[in-house]
Amino acid sequence: MAAGKKKSSNVTLPSRFQKTLSSIWQDKHMVLFKAEYTFLITAVLWLLEIVINIWVIQRVAYTEIDWKAYMDEVEGVINGTYDYTQLKGDTGPLVYPAGFVYIFTGLYYLTDHGQNIRLGQYVFAVFYLITLFLVFRIYHHTKKVPPYVFFFICCASYRIHSIFILRLFNDPVAMMLLFGAINLFLDGHWTLGCAMYSLAVSVKMNVLLFAPGLLFLLLSEFGLWKTLPKLTLCAVIQLLLGLPFLLVNPLGYVSRAFDLGRQFLFKWTVNWRFLPEDVFLNRYFHLVLLLAHITTLLLFALKRWKRSGNSIWSILKDPSERKETVQKLDADHTVLVLFTSNFIGMCFSRSLHYQFYVWYFHTLPYLLWSGGVKKLAHLLRVLILGLIELSWNTYPSTNYSSLSLHVCHLIILLCLWLNPTPALPSQRSENKAKRN
Repeated sequence: MAAGKKKSSNVTLPSRFQKTLSSIWQDKHMVLFKAEYTFLITAVLWLLEIVINIWVIQRVAYTEIDWKAYMDEVEGVINGTYDYTQLKGDTGPLVYPAGFVYIFTGLYYLTDHGQNIRLGQYVFAVFYLITLFLVFRIYHHTKKVPPYVFFFICCASYRIHSIFILRLFNDPVAMMLLFGAINLFLDGHWTLGCAMYSLAVSVKMNVLLFAPGLLFLLLSEFGLWKTLPKLTLCAVIQLLLGLPFLLVNPLGYVSRAFDLGRQFLFKWTVNWRFLPEDVFLNRYFHLVLLLAHITTLLLFALKRWKRSGNSIWSILKDPSERKETVQKLDADHTVLVLFTSNFIGMCFSRSLHYQFYVWYFHTLPYLLWSGGVKKLAHLLRVLILGLIELSWNTYPSTNYSSLSLHVCHLIILLCLWLNPTPALPSQRSENKAKRN
């Protein structure tokens, strides 16, 4: 009997595999267009990216921009300097939080004090592949974007490959940790996800652009009192990581690592090239952008992120005490809120530099295919992706490249605003049943 059962199980596995292959063959003309084939296409592309990264590292010249400065900054810490105001590199003072110092100290030793650039490139190639895996896993969870779009994520962006493996910026490290946190949120590990999110913030402060969306999700899922411990965890991680520097010069650490008022150079701006330089540097202009940023976030929270039929104030209550029907957050709503929160920050940023492209590049397809304008055809969405890519690859930036970037941002933002308020899962099931 045991032998018979073993034989039966051996027959079942090939049978399932054959059925899968048969289904793919029957739908071969739709494989690139049906979201259920996301896993298959992304797996092939991920393997292809291994070859692409090796080829780029071997064939394309490395460009020194910030790597040496990073190594100089962490070398100062290694030599015993814990006063942040005394830490600097070729490009200026150290302006990143403590998590950056620890990670790049590890890279300092791994790459023979920063001298083995080629090894550093391969380490960042691994970071790239991990990031891509985490991004693809998010898209697999949501199944909203047609698989053919992932070819643009992988093969069509010279700038992203450059940021990772030809420039060795710290931005990709922060985003890798951020996408890891989002994956944990989607798996229901909110506390661990918050810890990972705080680690991402400790590498570079841009990750705070996701914070308004994350706060909204935490309140929606847990209410105010159960959210506070998770926020406390994020704060404690920042405190522990920064402790060696806080003990020496607390004001110096906070003012350098979390400098929200840092002035950017006009010559590097990607998004505001069409403005006169005096306007770009004007503090009143920065204040207008900040107010527009906050206002837009509030409007989306009140009108688009909130579930239909729910009061915005109800999210402060414990889920068990709410009068409205409490539903767990689904993957689509979670990702939409987080990606939109970050995108709004990008739209109203005081300046975007070329390495900042990685802050939202992998989220753009999701945002475009989440818009509420059904007439926005696939071709137009792909065109917008292409125009954004072109804007970020125009060096130095021009009036036209900056303006086209803003136009594309505006179109995406308007489409997201026109997106219907997320329905409860039960409402979606009812709507689907009616259509069937």
